[in-house]
Amino acid sequence: MSLSDLGTAVRWLREHTEPTAAGLPAGGLRNTGRRVRGLRREELAELAGVSADYIRRLEQGRRHPSAGVVTAIARALRVGRADYERLCALAGYAAVDGQVPREAGAAAIRLLDRFDDTPAFLADAAWNVIAVNGAWMALGGGAATGSARDWNIAWRTFCDARGEIERTEEHQAGFRAVLAARLRDTFLRYPADASLAELVDELRSSSRPFDTLWRTPKTVSAYENRAVFRHPDGGDIALDGTLLEIPGDDLMAVVLTAAPDSADAARLGEVVRAAGQPAVVRVGQTGPG
Repeated sequence: MSLSDLGTAVRWLREHTEPTAAGLPAGGLRNTGRRVRGLRREELAELAGVSADYIRRLEQGRRHPSAGVVTAIARALRVGRADYERLCALAGYAAVDGQVPREAGAAAIRLLDRFDDTPAFLADAAWNVIAVNGAWMALGGGAATGSARDWNIAWRTFCDARGEIERTEEHQAGFRAVLAARLRDTFLRYPADASLAELVDELRSSSRPFDTLWRTPKTVSAYENRAVFRHPDGGDIALDGTLLEIPGDDLMAVVLTAAPDSADAARLGEVVRAAGQPAVVRVGQTGPG
């Protein structure tokens, strides 16, 4: 993460905030009849109590705002909690002092249930899997090893990969970068979470690739990744992973899909139908429960 990332985030929020959403008249403060997209820099500056030049330099990555200025800008834009925490993290400040939320609400579980024939799982912001659907269980990936970290995606990827899931070198590098970047963001947002700090310490001491990514993080704009799942009966299934944000619970849903009308799609359908797994299984650090 860098000041340029912070500037990009502020500019995006400014350009996607309508004047009325920020408490201004529909035409803006000047009401000249000509509107740019979202708020003008001058309007955000006046609402946040800084100069327009400060906002310009901030968006160009040439200013490091104080925690108070970050809060003032977030309030001026009237952003939600998730965006506020993101701005704080990009600026290098902690927005919260509590623990990483590890409970899935009813709505999140219903979302998982909807993907009945598509492998999907819910993970908290520290990459602990907290619920999986039957299609994911049918794949047979991530077999239990007895480790307390069995259901942590970062740990299994960097420290305890067993070969049930394979990726090309390019996809593996991208997947690892996403894991490390998001975990670092979580670490900044939840500095008082002892179990998160312990996880990061273990990853850094056990995995040189993770430690390298932690010290020199890569900018990750999106998550899409392909993996080959080696099913226990000997068949391989290539699936594409997509990450969906669940901001209210600070959770992530990872959904795995096969190319339409492909052999992988047909194979996935056979595996899911044959397994007959329950719709949703809640899991803990050591396994299904």
